[in-house]
Amino acid sequence: MNSQIRNLIFDMDGVLWHGESAMPGLAALFDTLRRLDMGFVLATNNATKTAEQYMDKLANMGVSIPAEKIVTSAETTAKYLAERYPQGTAVYVIGTSSLHEILQSYGFNIVEPNQVEEGQSAQLVVVGYDPGVVYKELAMGSLLVHQGARFMGTNPDRTLPSEIGPLPGAGSLLAFISAATGVEPTIVGKPGPALFEEAVRRLGSSKDDTAMVGDRLSTDIAGAQAAGLSTILLLSGASSKKDIIDSGIKPEFVFSDIGELTSELQTRGEM
Repeated sequence: MNSQIRNLIFDMDGVLWHGESAMPGLAALFDTLRRLDMGFVLATNNATKTAEQYMDKLANMGVSIPAEKIVTSAETTAKYLAERYPQGTAVYVIGTSSLHEILQSYGFNIVEPNQVEEGQSAQLVVVGYDPGVVYKELAMGSLLVHQGARFMGTNPDRTLPSEIGPLPGAGSLLAFISAATGVEPTIVGKPGPALFEEAVRRLGSSKDDTAMVGDRLSTDIAGAQAAGLSTILLLSGASSKKDIIDSGIKPEFVFSDIGELTSELQTRGEM
């Protein structure tokens, strides 16, 4: 791996864990990064948790990482919208309680499904991953988009890695509303630039010495390349070697998992 790379941005699902199961070598990875004095942040398209909740999840896996080193698509989406809409703007949200809470913390007024049934409107429909979503929530979101609400997605990931295999992700929920309305969402998370730019800002690095480590070619790798970053694909999640050939998206480095990446970093540190 290029010795010019001194900072890494890590995706989480499919890279650091599958579901609630840590990838083998998780603690060794971060021990190695700290020993080599390499900068790192975690940047996820998953909008189901706050940075603090991810910090707790990592702690339960034996890794201590402060919340300020964790960038989520939920917070990035809320920040993106807060820069463009005034406080009090009505937002209809499909997502976990964390996404609702983050948008509320940025001053948005959350509209509930029952309120939509009673005639309440909303300027924005924001959709993230929610494993507990029900038809009524999707139907009311579709109704609002039909009425002219701006349709926003925290991320386009159609699948989410789990211990038992790929499961429908936020992109699948977006596809439901798109199919019902004929409207395509505006995406804030990867492969868009906002999440990468926030990660580089928190690192205090430059794009020249920073690489994205991800498992999904269409978002992690394509988005990072468009943002001017080096790219490292891990084959432990969404994308395979065959996908590299079929997609035409060529990461600069490919490793099987974080264990192989750690070995490469350790070798570089011994040079």
